[in-house]
Parts: sequence; structure tokens; C-alpha cells
Amino acid sequence: MSVLAAIAVLAVLVIVHEAGHFLAARWQNIHVNRFSIGFGPILWKYQGPETEYALRGIPLGGYVGFPDEDPQSTIPPDDPNLLRNRPVLDRAIVISAGVIANLIFAYFLLVTQVGLVGIPNFSYEAGVRVPGIVGDANSAATLAGIKANDIILAVDGKTIPASADGIKSLITAIQENPDKVLEMEILRADEKLQLNVTPTVGSDGKGRIGVQLTSNGKVVRRRTTNILEAFSGGAKEFERIIILTAQGFYQLITNFGQTADKIAGPVAIVALGADIARSDASSLFQFAALISINLAIINILPLPALDGGQLAFLLIESILGKPLPTHVQENVMQTGLMLLLGLGVFLIIRDTVNLEWVQSLLTIINK
Repeated sequence: MSVLAAIAVLAVLVIVHEAGHFLAARWQNIHVNRFSIGFGPILWKYQGPETEYALRGIPLGGYVGFPDEDPQSTIPPDDPNLLRNRPVLDRAIVISAGVIANLIFAYFLLVTQVGLVGIPNFSYEAGVRVPGIVGDANSAATLAGIKANDIILAVDGKTIPASADGIKSLITAIQENPDKVLEMEILRADEKLQLNVTPTVGSDGKGRIGVQLTSNGKVVRRRTTNILEAFSGGAKEFERIIILTAQGFYQLITNFGQTADKIAGPVAIVALGADIARSDASSLFQFAALISINLAIINILPLPALDGGQLAFLLIESILGKPLPTHVQENVMQTGLMLLLGLGVFLIIRDTVNLEWVQSLLTIINK
């Protein structure tokens, strides 16, 4: 059920995006002949007076079709309500409406989150938690007696602060002291222990002890019944996610080699959404808002086959006073579409192989 919930979230975001294009066109009386959710074989369809509405077998996308692109259309080529016959501004509104719809939808999701369940905030406590031990039985942590779920309170008498910088200060102390004994104060259940840990030297010359680390504390939610506070809180969270997402894309562009492996495809997104649905279904609002904002930013990038690519063609048309030749636009779009499909297939395969149950199956097969 959690997987279905995650897929449903993605399907809703696709519907919102395509509905933005559709409504912007119909609002301007522009002809639309297809509204499709998903790709592949048709599972269900309804033929309206002008538009065919369809649900297809692969729910990882969708499209709005215009009779301009349909050779079987009976609408005269000079009809002023064909998309291609409209001024640049009208077409720009239709093309950008999907992105705008995703951003607006994300904002109202966050307003709902604030009003119904509250935005989760992490309340930091002193120390750093050790969720698990990594490495073999000869790791520094194992030899010293550190166990999963221990909380490291202090290193060499220096208390680890109750803040996001707590992990950073602990990692710095470990990395800067390879082969040196560190006295750590440990909280295990309700008992405090003093353990001596000697970080081993890693391949980079820095110390390491073989543990996973996470901030110590708990998630606190504060909801509001005041509608004005809900809108204000939603706006603050919306701004925060926009900034973090933009910073993430900037890091991806400027440090592609180091961050490319963090790009998530639909399988990884569904897996993450399923984990959230299992552990805290109320956080699906925030998860959906995050994906909706990412979908908007990705689509506005000036890349072929994306909304941003079509807007780039419109910008060139407005500068030149005429559109680029149709065959040029089609070749660029088709090339871009093939590259995006190739990337999508690669991400699906990579993320599927990295799923925990697939890794377990591969381990069994290889034994």
C-alpha cells in the first residue's frame, strides 16, 4: 500500500502539471484534442466534444496534445484558435502553465501540512547518535565497544553541542586524530560510559572509526488552527524548499562529477515515498510539495523536450521576428527526447538494482 501511495503522489503531480497546460489553453479558447495521463497502452479513455481524455498504462508522465501536431485533424490550418497561430505571449502562457501549476499546488500542499499536521522541525539534543556500526569486527568503534544506538556526548572532555554542527564537530575530531586515543563519553540507555577509541588511518590519511552518525534529538511538529498562520507558515516552508532545491541544482551543475550519483529516478522517488508512507504518512504532503517543486524547476530548464526548451524557441522567435524552421525544432526536440528517455531508462535500471530487496537477491544468487 505504501508503494501505491507513493505512485499515487507522482500521478497526482503529473495530472496537476498537465492540467495547467490544458486549462491555460482552454482559458484562451485554444484547441486541445488530447489530455493523457501516462504513456503506453490505453487503459481507459473518454471522448469529449473536442478532447480525448485517456489514462495509460505507464503512470510516469503525461501530455496535452494539440491538433496542430495531428495530421488527421479536420481543423483548418489557418484557424486562429490553433496553438501555432496564436501570438508568442499566448503560447508562452500555455507552455509555462504546467510549471506554474506545480508551484501553486506545492504551496497549497504546504499550507495544508501546516494547518493539519504541522511542519516537522528537528529539536536538537546534546550529542550525536550512532544508528549503526559499519566495517568489520576490527573497526575502531567495534574494538572500543561502541554499539548501535549509543549516543556520543563528548570527546576528550569537550561536550558535543545540541545543534546541527554536532556531527561536524565529532567528525572533525575523529578525522584530525588518526592513531590517537580519543576518550569518548557514551550514553547507552540510561548509563554513561567512558570508552577509549583510536581512529584508524583511512586511504585519505584521515581518521575513521567505522560508524554511522546522525543528529541526536527528536522531530517536533507545530500545527496551527489559524488560517492566516497556515498561509504564512506554508509560504516560509515553500521559500525554504525553493532555496534548498535551487542550491541543489547549482551544486549539481558546478560539481557534476561528485553529485551526479545523487540524481534520483522515478524508482528511487517511489521507494523514498513508500518509506515515508510507512513511517509517517502525514509527511507525504511535504514529500509531494518537494517533488512538485523539483518537477517545476526541471521542466523550466532550457533543455530540448522540456517546457523550458519550448520557451527558448519562443524567445528566439520573438527576437528574430519569425520561428525557426519546423524541421530544426523537430530535430532538436526529438534528439532531446531520446536523451531524456535514455537517462530515464538508465536511472530506472540503476535505482532498481540499488533497491534493498534486489541487492539481497543478488547476494543470494552470487553465493
